[in-house]
Amino acid sequence: MNDSSVINSTISPTTATFDKQTANQTDIPVTLTLNDNTLIGINNGTTALVAGTDYTVSGTTVTIQKAYLAAQPVGTTTLTFNFSTGASANLAVSVVDTSSTGSGSITVQQYNSPVTATSNSLSPRIKLKNTGTTAINLSDVKLHYYYTIDGEKDQNFWCDWSTVGSSNVTGAFVKLPAPLTGADHYLEIGFTSGAGSLAAGDSIELQIRMNKTDWTNYTQTGDYSFDPTDSTYTDWSHTTGYVAGALQWGTEPQ
Repeated sequence: MNDSSVINSTISPTTATFDKQTANQTDIPVTLTLNDNTLIGINNGTTALVAGTDYTVSGTTVTIQKAYLAAQPVGTTTLTFNFSTGASANLAVSVVDTSSTGSGSITVQQYNSPVTATSNSLSPRIKLKNTGTTAINLSDVKLHYYYTIDGEKDQNFWCDWSTVGSSNVTGAFVKLPAPLTGADHYLEIGFTSGAGSLAAGDSIELQIRMNKTDWTNYTQTGDYSFDPTDSTYTDWSHTTGYVAGALQWGTEPQ
């Protein structure tokens, strides 16, 4: 017989980001609201984390150790908190690695809209910033958004809006010679000479959209460049940036 008086436990936060770059590694603290329950363990899929090694508990704070997180692959690691009664709670950790981001002359920030598991269009929102000390000709910049096509069809590209004008933003679809983790295609975003230059310290925004010509769905879940958790611009190393053909931001899929 179900006990309707049981109140589920909750955790805060429910999403977090961990950078595998050594200088940026930090533990992730999680606050528990137990509601008269007790924490009985944490799982990553079917694998149980080891208390005292992978995580520590102090009162109502659980700390996921950086050594454990650094061992996780780039992508989303979902940790399930299990309690004595009531429903479990999930912490989705976006694991990134900015250790190979080139010379750092540009930064790519991103969020996605929509973030549904399936959608008939992919719509990354991108902010490109010049973090160097000299202006960059935007016609020298390329951005790669990696994804799986989920049924190969012809595709359409639109730039719905941009700081530099939609007509100055270009898009080309590229099929990878062999599938990689979370990607068998990428969209290469570029700029015409009419986009001008990006001064040191300045940024531009892009609202991108792509779809298959028959409007069948993509499955976004697991796509390399898809950000399922953020709703505002966030540094996003899974969308790569190049200046004059050289990787300047992000980590390409393997």
